Amino acid sequence: RSEDGGATWGQEIAVGPGMHGGGVTVDETSGDILVFMHPEHPPKEGLYAARTMFRSTDDGKTWEKEEADFSEDVRGNIPSLHFHEHGITLHQGPHAGRLLRPARVYIPMGGYNTAIFSDDHGKTWQNSEPFPLDGTGEGAVVERTDGRIYYSSRKHVFGENEPYRNERLYGWSDDGGETWSDLEFSASLPDGPQYRGDERRESCYNGHFGMAGGLTRLPVADKDILIYSNADEKEHARVRMTVWASFDGGQTWPVKRLVFEGPSAYSSLNAGRPDTSGEGWIYLQFEERQGGGQMARFNLPWLLDGTLTDDGSLPRGLDD
Repeated sequence: RSEDGGATWGQEIAVGPGMHGGGVTVDETSGDILVFMHPEHPPKEGLYAARTMFRSTDDGKTWEKEEADFSEDVRGNIPSLHFHEHGITLHQGPHAGRLLRPARVYIPMGGYNTAIFSDDHGKTWQNSEPFPLDGTGEGAVVERTDGRIYYSSRKHVFGENEPYRNERLYGWSDDGGETWSDLEFSASLPDGPQYRGDERRESCYNGHFGMAGGLTRLPVADKDILIYSNADEKEHARVRMTVWASFDGGQTWPVKRLVFEGPSAYSSLNAGRPDTSGEGWIYLQFEERQGGGQMARFNLPWLLDGTLTDDGSLPRGLDD
């Protein structure tokens, strides 16, 4: 835990046993923090794979195991809670207060993204409709000021008739994360390193195609400024951790900046809250692939001093 906006950090605090792969969710209504665990990786398939949730009611100082109810989706599967970006609390429209967290159905050489949502502060979790494309996983969600949900997804398995794509996949929800539509590949965001050309399709699994990326929305009133992170590298190596900024809620990404040149794998992003010591800061935690990780702290002016991407243009009035 940090009590000074990330300048210093206290000692590690044990949450509980299990494999935690992201998806921490803060209930903005109550202040509770939820962490999700599986006992192993990869998670077991089927309805009876263990899923555990831990809750903190004191800003992460102490944790209690909680029996939460996770339901089946329309295909008869209970989603895995492995390897996703953090969940969010919805603030707009009829579903304000809902907790929404990306999830996936984990099937070797396949599977699909989904989301779980709770309208009772995490006691019970329902499933969205499956993401409209299989071979997806490790997603991230943000809510825009108009209430639309932007879902950023890895696409790591391609069918026999599907062309390889290195661009990040994304889709939308207009009903609080219950259904997903309008899937597209981004014009400029990468989905992590890939194998190229005529190399074997089966080699594109187990971390060699695509990669989990970070995503967050900056808490700036009436603006939809999104930040995305991933390795800016199209070859084999997971290197060059980079962040991108969008100023129109994910439609275009006109600027990027390199954070770290070396080994860089899975990442997660978040933004400091207004009226706290973290206000104005953007936080990036990423895996180095050499037994450790790093935390970077920067602000929007630092990112704006990066490289233009030719995907849209910077809006006027950013200094305001």
